Amino acid sequence: MRTLFIILLALFALPAHAALNVFACEPEWAALAGELGGDKVSVFSATGALQDPHRIEARPSLIARARNADLVVCTGAELESGWLPLLLSQSANARIQAGKTGYFIATDYVTLRDIPAKLDRADGDIHAQGNPHIQTDPRNLLAVAAALSSRLKQLDAANATFYEARHASFNSRWREAIARWEKLAAPLKGMAVVVQHQSWVYMTNWLDLRVVATLEPKPGIEPSAAYLQEVLGKIRHQPAKLVIRAAYNNPSASVWLAERAQIPAVVLPFTVGGSPEAKDLFALFADTLQRLLAHAK
Repeated sequence: MRTLFIILLALFALPAHAALNVFACEPEWAALAGELGGDKVSVFSATGALQDPHRIEARPSLIARARNADLVVCTGAELESGWLPLLLSQSANARIQAGKTGYFIATDYVTLRDIPAKLDRADGDIHAQGNPHIQTDPRNLLAVAAALSSRLKQLDAANATFYEARHASFNSRWREAIARWEKLAAPLKGMAVVVQHQSWVYMTNWLDLRVVATLEPKPGIEPSAAYLQEVLGKIRHQPAKLVIRAAYNNPSASVWLAERAQIPAVVLPFTVGGSPEAKDLFALFADTLQRLLAHAK
């Protein structure tokens, strides 16, 4: 008995298999990593749903998190260009530098929309590689999930079977959810909308919404009173059903237009945590559709 007791003590003293430390740039990728990695990953999101991911600072606390990361999962397509390169450099973490196995860019695995024909700073906050907001179309997450699952297996081969099973489960449930959402969203087809920022191009394509105006005269540029008057005049000739903004957007422009055009101003979560209901990826899209369908009639 004494020998058995000593063996058991020794086993308990052994360090547990450490979880992979995943540093996600945005909440949607943190949520996806959690879906695929389960208890084999420890996930941190650098940004919250009420923050503009374009405008984040490489704070010391974020650098410290990156320093201990095994995997960085970011959107790419220049969404994080103002802060991620500095963060990676200051972290001095060789595992997560560009080109390494610990560096994962979601937009590498989907076809980007709105690739500019020319690059000119006068055109506002444009992205040379295309629109980065791929998470607003759930179909894009199928390809990203497959690639991210493969990356987790590369980094943690001992748990490859676990990651395969998690991905298979997510893939099946996600495809079923997409079919359900698309059936539910049928009344939205062709609905005319105004968007505050060009962050909804993937969602509007998926749902076949018709964007008649954008509240920003150029991407990332706040509208002037004169420009808002132009938009108001435009939608009086091309009526819109509602005006859409993300939870992190300044509400003033959409509220101004909604009041004068007498249409609803609808706040969509945009990412996980963007509304009290959007607690995970599945709830994100369920809540987004519910908020749109409330104004479909």
